[in-house]
Amino acid sequence: MKNTVLVPQHLIESKILLIKGKKAMLDKDLSVLYGVETKMLNRAVKRNIERFPDDFMFQLTKGEYNELLRCQFGTLKRGQHSKYLPYAFTENGVAMLSSVLNSKRAIRVNIQIMRTFTKIREMLATHKELRRKIEEMEKKYDHQFKVVFDIIKQLMTPPAKSKKRIGFYKDEE
Repeated sequence: MKNTVLVPQHLIESKILLIKGKKAMLDKDLSVLYGVETKMLNRAVKRNIERFPDDFMFQLTKGEYNELLRCQFGTLKRGQHSKYLPYAFTENGVAMLSSVLNSKRAIRVNIQIMRTFTKIREMLATHKELRRKIEEMEKKYDHQFKVVFDIIKQLMTPPAKSKKRIGFYKDEE
């Protein structure tokens, strides 16, 4: 089988979201990648629902869906989003989709998605391994390198999100 790329990896990576503390992909994004309608993908899943336990697939709540829309798209125009709450598929759920969707495109795209999940997992493991090695080095060397290690740790830590007040506020006296 040819090893051609149907979908660029960066596009797949952009569709993997953190939902309920799990890396997952939405049904609408998967349907676009697989080249099927969302309702057809969901219909195939519902016909094989015993293959999709809660840790493979879950439906978003209205609050989660609204928060996700606000984060992804800003302001939506009326009528431009689904009236049905979307399903989110974890890595295991995406793997299980390959047994439900049998088109050649779906199989090839599924392989790419699984490779992307693996790459992300490896990157996260490498990050943890790097942190562990730095901590070991920090224990080994004396205080003259403490400043260097503190700066490296600071660079590895994601910046804290500051909540700024929006709007005009009168200074209180």
